[in-house]
Amino acid sequence: MTLRGDRAGVRRVLAAVGAAALVSATTSSCAGGPPTVPPSGVDGLEIPTPSPDAGDFVDRVDNRWFPLEPGTVWTYRGTGDEGGHTEVVTVTDRTRVVQGVTTTVVHDVTTDADGKRVEDTFDWYAQDVDGNVWYFGEDTTSYERRRPSTEGSWEAGVDGAEAGLVMAAHPRVGDGYEQEHLAGVAEDRARVLSLAELRTVPLAEYDDLVQVEETSPLEPGVVERKYYASGVGLVLEETVAGGSDSVQLVSLSRG
Repeated sequence: MTLRGDRAGVRRVLAAVGAAALVSATTSSCAGGPPTVPPSGVDGLEIPTPSPDAGDFVDRVDNRWFPLEPGTVWTYRGTGDEGGHTEVVTVTDRTRVVQGVTTTVVHDVTTDADGKRVEDTFDWYAQDVDGNVWYFGEDTTSYERRRPSTEGSWEAGVDGAEAGLVMAAHPRVGDGYEQEHLAGVAEDRARVLSLAELRTVPLAEYDDLVQVEETSPLEPGVVERKYYASGVGLVLEETVAGGSDSVQLVSLSRG
């Protein structure tokens, strides 16, 4: 994956998303064969270091594929093996400093078909000066078990965790990258499959979608695909292997 930019403060550290972090070109694909993933280092790769420089980040997230304007609320309807659920994602007006970087706090609440809270998560995102959006961690609580569980929570800079890329400013087909990193806890990986997908969800029909495939070594055999619309963000998520879950955008309001 290549993210071009002129700011020297974002250090070029290829090891942080090296062979173990990049989505392998041999990863199986449900689309009839994997696309070629550029090897690390092609044209240089700009990523945060384990000690990111706050000066390499801006105080807004306005990436066209992943806009986080405070007050925006996305509502999704999900279906799957465990029944239906509703997910409400809200961009708060709160910020949180993680590793010296001021991040935007996003609140994500999932409830089941009976309206019972299933999961409650606060995610932390920041955008660099070149327009790439980075994921700095999450504080998540699951209520699906007898006792609430915070399993899956992580924070960049704590216990070896590092920020990952969630959306490039200019996605390219074949780009592969790590979205989060804390060994044994958060190891989601992604690659861009297409920039021209067409999908219809309850809210609207969208074209020219960015299609991203996500996998994790912590869930072998599970493959998810997400679709992002310009100016909107995530509109559809489908599990295409290892399950049958689907999450579709049903409403969007802006603050």
